Amino acid sequence: MAVKVYNTLTRKLEDFEPIHGNRVNMFVCGVTPYDHTHLGHAKTLIGFDVIAKYLRYRGYSVLYIQNVTDVDDNLINRSKQSGVPVPDLVEKFFALQLEEMGALNMDSVNIYPRATEHMKEILDQVKGLIEKGYAYESNGNVYFEVGKFPDFGKLSKQVLDKLQAGARVEVDENKRNPEDFALWKAEKPGEPSWDSPWGRGRPGWHIEDTAMTMAYFGEQYDIHGGATELMFPHHEAEIAQAEALTGKEPFVKYWLHTGVLNVDGEKMSKSLKNFWRLQDALEEYDPGVIRFYLVNAHYRSPIELTEESFEESKQGYERLVETVQNLQFAIKAQARDDRTERDDEIEKSARETIQKFEEWMDNDFNTREAISHLFMLSTKINTALKKGLTKETLEKALSVYDTIGDVLGLFRKELEQDMVVDGLMEFLVEMREKAREEKNFEVSDEIRDRLAKIGILLEDTQDGPRWKRR
Repeated sequence: MAVKVYNTLTRKLEDFEPIHGNRVNMFVCGVTPYDHTHLGHAKTLIGFDVIAKYLRYRGYSVLYIQNVTDVDDNLINRSKQSGVPVPDLVEKFFALQLEEMGALNMDSVNIYPRATEHMKEILDQVKGLIEKGYAYESNGNVYFEVGKFPDFGKLSKQVLDKLQAGARVEVDENKRNPEDFALWKAEKPGEPSWDSPWGRGRPGWHIEDTAMTMAYFGEQYDIHGGATELMFPHHEAEIAQAEALTGKEPFVKYWLHTGVLNVDGEKMSKSLKNFWRLQDALEEYDPGVIRFYLVNAHYRSPIELTEESFEESKQGYERLVETVQNLQFAIKAQARDDRTERDDEIEKSARETIQKFEEWMDNDFNTREAISHLFMLSTKINTALKKGLTKETLEKALSVYDTIGDVLGLFRKELEQDMVVDGLMEFLVEMREKAREEKNFEVSDEIRDRLAKIGILLEDTQDGPRWKRR
């Protein structure tokens, strides 16, 4: 079955057929690093992290670029407010973003290009648009003349006449028309600036992304991703700039947009001051729980963030983790257990779960439905474990969580083998068992209680003592 994606440009579910065969060029609008990353940002970035990983799982060679906007109005305004230079703000908050998103297992991005590293490409594109009659200079500023590009609005399905009639922009005497947008902004005191044919200044927001993608991918590429709120005007502007400059369309073959994360019915955003910093979320919840909360919804679907929904998601993820730990313990217990009953039904269910996972992920990366089959498998496994299974069956079952977890970014902590930690824990378990045999319950209880304080739970089962992380 071919992978199908929902293309915002056509409003259709389409077969995924990259321009260059097996090679996929993918660009996603990153976070402007002038403040802390919040959970709304994470929803978009994790959504595309899963998409990149699944395409690679399906055998595609994916070059995934996520830009860093290191010069724009938000950064400049924050710099003026805080007294911190723009480059220092960028370094601080981008480093935090990488650390926090890394904790959520976002590791699929190949390159993080910065706008200021592509000033030559930006200037070349602005000059080209002027030469082709799509842009004009005014008092050191350069604007794209939207009326010269008849297809403006084709992504968001907005009509130019309505945009002109309802234009709600600041009065700018330098513009010919209120809907025109800046490609280059003339220098203002205290702002970063670069030399240009129109005087010193800085790039507009939209041209930065077009310059970066063309530098890496050429005039056309496969996937452009971002949050729904970027569709207009940002992504519309990118299309207009690129297609006006090259004469080739579509600039991007597939446009993919993520649903927003809502709080009390409103989009989580810095401007509304209703955001939950990822840093704070990571202090309260395990990274696996946060990641699961974000992937246990289709990437295009909005999520209403509530305490109840988050707790429900936490409980669901813990049920899956419990199954992983049960399988791992059962595999270790094989060394001291002679029960070797093979379960064909479990092995069949394991194969079917992978099959269903692929079917749903092929259908526009439907993680929600894919995960539902993992829950069904977990129920069957935990029932079958009560009678004992062969190591072969156990390992086949565990491999399902490994395979699906690798794509969805889940179960990393549980599946990664830390030989030092495992060895120390086995030693402590043996020491506790020895203390219990000698009826030294004070020592055995202290070992259990001290481990509990650092999040390690000791359980006494019919197969012997076991430990697991909470």
